[in-house]
Amino acid sequence: MVPGGFLQHGIGGAKDLPLPPELAIAGAVAALAVSFGVLALAWRSPRYDGREVLGRPAPAWLSSLTASTGWHVALRTIGLLVFGFGAFAAIFGQDLLTNPVFGMFYVWWWVGLPVASLLLGPVWRAVSPVRTINALVGRLTGGRGEGLYAYPARLGYWPAALGLYAFVWIELVYPHGTELGPLRLWCAMYVAVMLVGGALFGDTFYDKADPFEVYSTLLSKLSVWKQDDGRLRVLSPLANLSTVEVRPGLLGVVSVLFGSTAFDSFRDSTPWVQFVQSTDVDTTVLNNLALIAFCVAVGLIFVAGSMATGVEPGTRRRDLPNVFAHSIVPIVAGYIVAHYLTYLVEVGQQTLIQASDPLSDGSNWFGTAGWSVSYAISYHPTALATTKVLAVVLGHVVGVIAAHDRALTVLPEKHRIIGQLPLLVAMVAFTVGGLYLLFAA
Repeated sequence: MVPGGFLQHGIGGAKDLPLPPELAIAGAVAALAVSFGVLALAWRSPRYDGREVLGRPAPAWLSSLTASTGWHVALRTIGLLVFGFGAFAAIFGQDLLTNPVFGMFYVWWWVGLPVASLLLGPVWRAVSPVRTINALVGRLTGGRGEGLYAYPARLGYWPAALGLYAFVWIELVYPHGTELGPLRLWCAMYVAVMLVGGALFGDTFYDKADPFEVYSTLLSKLSVWKQDDGRLRVLSPLANLSTVEVRPGLLGVVSVLFGSTAFDSFRDSTPWVQFVQSTDVDTTVLNNLALIAFCVAVGLIFVAGSMATGVEPGTRRRDLPNVFAHSIVPIVAGYIVAHYLTYLVEVGQQTLIQASDPLSDGSNWFGTAGWSVSYAISYHPTALATTKVLAVVLGHVVGVIAAHDRALTVLPEKHRIIGQLPLLVAMVAFTVGGLYLLFAA
């Protein structure tokens, strides 16, 4: 990655985590086991079926603001301006690691977007420049967001999963990912595919195939906000999470998100670094294989855990992984916080500073060039370590709750408790593996 914060953008090493790993892992496993036991005794009927989750109305002024045309125009204008600035820096800026486009691409877009979605709702849907460009073209040609063809239902979220994999590949594996040429090409291909897809399949293409919109929307299901028929409502994150659409490729999306984050920690671990240095096989080849292995392993573990149970008559066992896949979203959110917290805060500031000088000629466009990065968060390693471990544990506990509630809906009565045990084992495996990598990096 890029120098400084970009090079070690995750947790920054085991020195940042002054907690006994054995204690943290044991506590996390105990928390999952206790949570499951409490749920089995006290949560015996489904509370969220994903269909009639209304919540309560948000304050009238806030609902009116977010439903207004001016609000939507303002957000789309902001999206276009930021997109235009990034394109300007990528095209006319120098091929230097101080070019702000690298931070915009790897930090603001990849890490800032899901965090913003957790707090505010589906941000990318509101500001997406490709959606805006497609809508403007549609207005000029008399279209109404409808494409030439219906989006094939069998594709589901698979195009988004492939797009997300393409991003983590250039971020984590491709050796020239911090050179301007490859980054320009990646972005140009993304914009081209999105615009062509939108023209062919309309707005549905962005809902299902835009990797960043799918990513943002999934994480927004853990927010307290839900826009329903132009009205803003407030509801619990668990209720919101239950409304995730079950479609083909959903497990693929969460497997890429979870698996790539785990690989990001693994590639900095001492055993992997020693192995890479001791073999004659090209490092890029090894990293490619490892990234694929991590994403596939997450999917296979979850498939095994979710399918090893009874099913209702008429329910296909092979549908269960996607039915339960929404329960991995809280785990992904937990690992985003645990793995990228310092990266987002510190390198995000660095990017804002660099944004004032997009051409690397000493300019100070926005008055931020003289600012300095605050490393206050790194000066409190124990608090930082505790926050990261709690984020991982809380993500898994919420995942167990979401899976339990869904199991009460889709599993036959005699399997509603014991049928969840294989899925609990999978969650425990994710917890142990994730915390081990968090400490080993």
